[in-house]
Amino acid sequence: MGNQVEKLTHLSYKEVPTADPTGVDRDDGPRIGVSYIFSNDDEDMEPQPPPQGPDGGGLPDGGDGQPPPQPQPYDPRLHEVECSVFYRDECIYQKSFAPGSAVLSTYTPENLLNKCKPGDLVEFVSQAQYPHWAVYVGNFQVVHLHRLEVINSFLTDASQGRRGRVVNDLYRYKPLSPSAVVRNALAHVGAKERELSWRNSESFAAWCRYGKREFKIGGELRIGKQPYRLQIQLSAQRSHTLEFQSLEDLIMEKRRNDQIGRAAVLQELATHLHPAEPEEGDSNVARTTPPPGRPPAPSSEEEDGEAVAH
Repeated sequence: MGNQVEKLTHLSYKEVPTADPTGVDRDDGPRIGVSYIFSNDDEDMEPQPPPQGPDGGGLPDGGDGQPPPQPQPYDPRLHEVECSVFYRDECIYQKSFAPGSAVLSTYTPENLLNKCKPGDLVEFVSQAQYPHWAVYVGNFQVVHLHRLEVINSFLTDASQGRRGRVVNDLYRYKPLSPSAVVRNALAHVGAKERELSWRNSESFAAWCRYGKREFKIGGELRIGKQPYRLQIQLSAQRSHTLEFQSLEDLIMEKRRNDQIGRAAVLQELATHLHPAEPEEGDSNVARTTPPPGRPPAPSSEEEDGEAVAH
């Protein structure tokens, strides 16, 4: 993440102090319960154009006389991290690769249009990119947060060539009516930069559907214990849990995991965390401890963001 000053939102250091007043990240270790401040984790890297030949056309081969490599089909089980999110003891989000689960199946933008209804949440995914979320509002169009602005686009344009899926069932909150979801989304078209109350496309789309302030910047006070837990499934029998003081911070970490990919997440945990013996009666959860010499994650921080009401 790092302190990227140019990506600050309307929140200033005086409004939302960091754990270190100098704004310097002293710890390059794994992100365990980190309270993020900066916004726009994705929004959004444009896909790279194909290589050009001398005449401006595409290269006919791989550059060495060989046929160009064929793109690998996108497989969520290879690239994405299976995880659950808990608020205290309540599961509020779950991405599962359980047999028979079709929620993670992806489709071309054209085929996805046949599956969308107004008020649906749509997620576009691609390897090594942050997932991009949008609200389907009907007439082949979506509303989404893209590059510091809420815009209305055709679904096929918003996809930027990525495959997509309807993700109404990932979050377990009670949704608003489809008409209310669409109304929430359309009401914010044109909002940009300092007017925004969301850090990324997922938080904006989820707020439109569920109406919960927890998805907004500073929607929760980060004081006291860390009530949110991100449980990452390492294998069929093992998992690792990270704790956070706000849903906003947890979403940032979850999206980072999706962007770097499953293999990188597992490697990071294997490198920086040392499995401890599971507690008695809790054999399915792998408890982990920070690396030697690194203090445990603080149990409380004071990072009070200022929520913007609409």
